[in-house]
Parts: sequence; C-alpha cells; structure tokens
Amino acid sequence: MQWTINYYTDETGKQPVKEWLKNLDEKLRLKVYRSFELLEEFNLNLKAPYVKPLEDKLYELRIKDQKGIYRVIYFAHTGKEFIMLNGFTKKTQKTPKNEIELAKIRMKKVLNNE
Repeated sequence: MQWTINYYTDETGKQPVKEWLKNLDEKLRLKVYRSFELLEEFNLNLKAPYVKPLEDKLYELRIKDQKGIYRVIYFAHTGKEFIMLNGFTKKTQKTPKNEIELAKIRMKKVLNNE
C-alpha cells in the first residue's frame, strides 16, 4: 500500500496548507506538489535535502526556488498517510518556533480526534 498525502482540517473545515498553496504562483505550487509526490513514493526513506526532521515526530518538507525558501511541516500518521499541518515561506536561518508550535497543536488535534 502506497503512502498518501492528507491535509490537516480545522474545526471549521478549512485546510490551512491547501489555502497556503492557493496563494503560491503556479510554478511554485507545482514544485510543492512534486515534493508531495516524492514523499508519497519514497515515504519515510525520503531524506535531505528534501526532508528534515524537526522535533516531536514532526518533519519539514523543504522546497526552494529563485524567489525563496518554503516549508511544509507534517507528520507520518497511522495508515500510511502524511498529514500536512502548515506551510510557510521561510525567512530566517532556523525554522521559526511559532511554526513548529502551531504544527504541534494541529498534530495533537488530529491525534485526539481519532
């Protein structure tokens, strides 16, 4: 069974990563989707430079183009799925703590709703 990509959905039915993707230009959006395909294909075996472990079972999918650096924070969930928690444009050397904390909150909500 192949791994799949799913998106965190909040209480109102919004999917923040999908909303973030809609705001990207088409070329960058396709690059992000290509990274999702690599993640589905190579799953937990996908490593740097595409994936970097963060903390508490969180990972960041790393995308770069000439305009900037982009990240999608996710975690591997039971049933061979990756849950995309939040996406952002990276503007500092380190992944911002607030982005990691937001991802932790969202991951906890997913796990509590099982």
